[in-house]
Amino acid sequence: MKRSAATAEPVLQTSNLGKRYRSRWAVRALDLEVHQGDVFGFLGPNGAGKSTTIRMILSLVHPTTGDVRLYGHSILTDRSRALREVGGIVEKPDFYLYLSAFKNLQAVGALNGGVTRNRVMEVLELVGLKDRALDKVKTYSHGMKQRLGIAQALLNDPQLVVLDEPTSGLDPQGMKEVRDLILRLARDQGKTVFLSSHLLNEVELVANRMAIINRGDLVIQGSVEELLNRGAGYVLLSAKPAAKARSALRSLKSIAPQVTEIEGGFRISMSFEHIPQLTSSLVRHGVAVHSVVPRRSLEDLFLSLTEAHSQIS
Repeated sequence: MKRSAATAEPVLQTSNLGKRYRSRWAVRALDLEVHQGDVFGFLGPNGAGKSTTIRMILSLVHPTTGDVRLYGHSILTDRSRALREVGGIVEKPDFYLYLSAFKNLQAVGALNGGVTRNRVMEVLELVGLKDRALDKVKTYSHGMKQRLGIAQALLNDPQLVVLDEPTSGLDPQGMKEVRDLILRLARDQGKTVFLSSHLLNEVELVANRMAIINRGDLVIQGSVEELLNRGAGYVLLSAKPAAKARSALRSLKSIAPQVTEIEGGFRISMSFEHIPQLTSSLVRHGVAVHSVVPRRSLEDLFLSLTEAHSQIS
């Protein structure tokens, strides 16, 4: 059970966080709050400042302005205690390809004071790599290497796991494996996950809270459900015959201004309150309506917000 953001102190909080490279601000005045139990989606186009933010959170880059507090401790004044409960990967994880997954994790653990054999096997089992623990990493697929990177982040049993684009470059099966792993970390392990991504659908499937960043600025932050309810609505319509449906939809431009034919039917941008009018009109035109599925799109919300921000920034 996730704790309410209203009643729990943030486990991760950034205040006026910024990073400037010469005259360019990569991140500017960023205020984020992540609470215990969140799967927090950190969204933005490529180059928006996501990786720079994560580097500042993990104290790999010193901020130009502001601060990061982890479990109440500042990374600027109390770095060791701030990072004690945090594990993470930034962009593509690197490994010794000629060593096994087990040996790679042992080597990483040794840098942090040592790690037991049992703990190495525990994290490999958690990410679904126990059966390949003794295989050389050079034999691993890209998806397996991504999961090994997450295993590396979990070695010290952190409470907050920070993942930078963990599904980048994966095929659909690899993306599903990483997505399922993130859900297990939150649901079964009680971890808080901070997930950076530009893949909107992935975030929509796993996150309960999110923030959108564009050109280094925070655009919006809040509950995924609440933000989706603010987003543009559309309807997936399956109706036959297609020619009659097409003709009927052309006569409904006032309530359905944007209609796109897709495989198996139509995608119609419209307000949900007009769905009864839509269906009755289709029936009057002799169209057999098989299904009308209302949806809200995180992609539509994301694009509308980032485009509006780009125009004023």
